[in-house]
Amino acid sequence: MNLSQQRRSFIKNLGLVGLGASISPIMLQSCGGTSTQTVLEEITKELFFKISLAQWSLHKALFAGDLDNLDFTAYTKKEFDIHAVEYVSAFFKDKAKDMSYLGEMKKRASDNGVESVLIMVDDEGYLGDLDTAARNQSVDNHKKWVEAAQFLGCHSIRVNAFGRGSAEEVAAAAIDGLRSLSEFALDYDINILVENHGGYSSDGQWLANVIQSTGMANCGTLPDFGNFCIKRSDGSEWGGECLEEYDRYKGVAEMMPFAKGVSAKTYDFDADGNCIETDYERMLQIVKDAGYTGYIGIEYEGSNLSEMEGIQATKALLERVGMSMD
Repeated sequence: MNLSQQRRSFIKNLGLVGLGASISPIMLQSCGGTSTQTVLEEITKELFFKISLAQWSLHKALFAGDLDNLDFTAYTKKEFDIHAVEYVSAFFKDKAKDMSYLGEMKKRASDNGVESVLIMVDDEGYLGDLDTAARNQSVDNHKKWVEAAQFLGCHSIRVNAFGRGSAEEVAAAAIDGLRSLSEFALDYDINILVENHGGYSSDGQWLANVIQSTGMANCGTLPDFGNFCIKRSDGSEWGGECLEEYDRYKGVAEMMPFAKGVSAKTYDFDADGNCIETDYERMLQIVKDAGYTGYIGIEYEGSNLSEMEGIQATKALLERVGMSMD
């Protein structure tokens, strides 16, 4: 067995190393005596994507005050050895124009060698609102986040394409709102990305058509491996029981041609460290076949593991599956 085969066999057998299990000398013997550092370096070299951490993975700790937004980048590097982050606007929602605060965020990211990838923006109105005035207000509300993203060194902001009306009506409104915001973002070299986040946006074909119809190269998608409920009992995007769900593999495949980011959603894991709700081998193959080589952001939302354990399990899964792919 050559070194590459040994390394692959080792990684496949490693399982949930991220859950705190140490790499023992006995385990290293199965990898030809290769050092831990060498093994981990080879993992990074052979993955077709890069790994980032979505801040929402730590939303419980952040909302509880156990972790401060300013400490997020240092915590990400120290606890998970991840060197890229995706911020969530909710954790500094009143700081979008506070240059002193943003400056401190930028400094801490730089000091820790952590790249700021994007900002996930919520609660700024519906970009697919059928009311023109309300839609334009939503566009204006998002502009400060475009400016903040540029300052922090991000390449994108993630937005929502929500609206109330028929699929055709909301699509037309969303195309207008997204085009307007994307035109503004051009001068800042920022992308406007839409995630499948409930309602019509979780219909992969609907969203792909909306993005394509904007005619803007900086308007794209952020496919999430979860979030494919298109109809809930209370008519909301997230709240009620899911009544109709879109096929996640079909949806991601439809969104990938426009993807400038990807979210690795996880909730629960089996005894072998595999995600229960999503076949990661199948899903990562879809991502790879699309020619995507950018960041895949870890977004753990489960409750059976702690946030730290869930993040570590998701990272281990991404590395293990990614390493096994040809």
